[in-house]
Amino acid sequence: MTIQNLGEFIDLLDKRDQLSRIKQHVSPKLEITEVTDRVSKSHPEQNKALLFENPTGYDVPVLMNALGTAERMSLALEVEQLDVLNHRLAKLIDLRLPQGFSEIVNRGRDIWGAFKSIGIGPKKVRRAPVQEIISTEHPSLEFLPILQCWPKDGGKFITLPQVITRDPNTGSRNVGMYRLQVIDEQRLLVHWQRHKGGAEHERIALKAQKENIPAAVVLGGDPASMWCASAPLPPHIDEYMLAGYLRGSPVEFVDCVSQPLEVPAEAEIVIEGYVDPNEHLPEGPFGDHTGYYTPVEPFPVFHVTAVTHRKKPIYPGTVVGIPPMEDVWMGKATERLFLPLMRLFLPEIVDVNMPAEGVFHNLVLVSIKKRFPGHARKVIFGLWGLALMSLAKAIVVVDDWVDVQDLSQTAWQALGNVDWSRDVIITNGAVDHLDHASYQHSFGGKIGIDATAKLPEEGYNRTWPEVVSMDPQVKARVDEIWKSLKI
Repeated sequence: MTIQNLGEFIDLLDKRDQLSRIKQHVSPKLEITEVTDRVSKSHPEQNKALLFENPTGYDVPVLMNALGTAERMSLALEVEQLDVLNHRLAKLIDLRLPQGFSEIVNRGRDIWGAFKSIGIGPKKVRRAPVQEIISTEHPSLEFLPILQCWPKDGGKFITLPQVITRDPNTGSRNVGMYRLQVIDEQRLLVHWQRHKGGAEHERIALKAQKENIPAAVVLGGDPASMWCASAPLPPHIDEYMLAGYLRGSPVEFVDCVSQPLEVPAEAEIVIEGYVDPNEHLPEGPFGDHTGYYTPVEPFPVFHVTAVTHRKKPIYPGTVVGIPPMEDVWMGKATERLFLPLMRLFLPEIVDVNMPAEGVFHNLVLVSIKKRFPGHARKVIFGLWGLALMSLAKAIVVVDDWVDVQDLSQTAWQALGNVDWSRDVIITNGAVDHLDHASYQHSFGGKIGIDATAKLPEEGYNRTWPEVVSMDPQVKARVDEIWKSLKI
């Protein structure tokens, strides 16, 4: 059954014992962050979604850490485990010709099911739960329990939004998860980084001398739509199409009341407005997912023209900071889902892991089926040329038998198999907007490490050693007598 909205997701979390309801008064200023941070770093049995039913000074409950484990992230995307995402997408995009009638029929069903879930054109409704209350006369953000997460943050920030804009030239929709700093009750600052779709819309608008960019900030809705705002999709591919595919049914939309946009009908809250590409103000600091405060930089101003919401809305938020936190699992879902797309261009890839310690872009571990000299280097350069993987600072390539999800095994292989004078690529290129180590903004050093077994054609003239392993018959014998050993 498709999860239609945030309320249904909360009910599901309740049934699965994945939700803690907090009735005490807890302040959106720092206190909710401290509680959430402790829970997100706690033992898995204590790591639950948090519903703050009485945030100090507000009548709107706050939902935190809703996607903060593999189990909850899987529930949000309606799969048993996150690896199902890549198996399902791999089947859909399989370019091999089907063999036999039954395989043709199954492939046809998969493709038809995907088309049905995406929908042909937006599925529109006239009345929507998110427009039960409409404010256009004097729209204000003051009723929302917007968080100040960390002590040196520049103010209050909306942290789990779906920011909708359209390309000023083509009209194609982009949905991004860009933090928004509150200036006052009718103005926000939009932190869309230079590599993101919203920033590209700003550049196009400036070039076309557009006075403003219609925009909407969506809070809540079905959890697949919420997560999809963070997905690094190629330009001109609609994030809500991906949400429909994951949900198994199209997202329903309703027309905005003050802007020429559509928004998810089942959302909790929508802030309508426009972004002025010619007006920038200082944004930040902000305690970011790198674990450091990002510095103050100029970003465009979002002017509020309307606020609509349910009669009893729930405010969804998230906290980023020193990992592990909720965004680790949002990123893991991205990694699992997009693995088949990486394999489409680089079929030798077996698996990929972007561990929490690397905060996504700082470290990418890749296992490959190595077939020829320089194969690892081919993969390194291939990934650096693939969409937002171009921002990866370090790529480590190991052989196919290494489980890159096992950091200990991967480190053992990577550290033992590398001749640091020969097996390393150091270059300069694009790095993440938030990277504070690069000496220039968004441009810096990158490293690729070939930790695979080396071939004679790669200049390795010794015999590569064999990995130590026990005789299978001995292992079977010890399995038989294990219980009797009483160890």
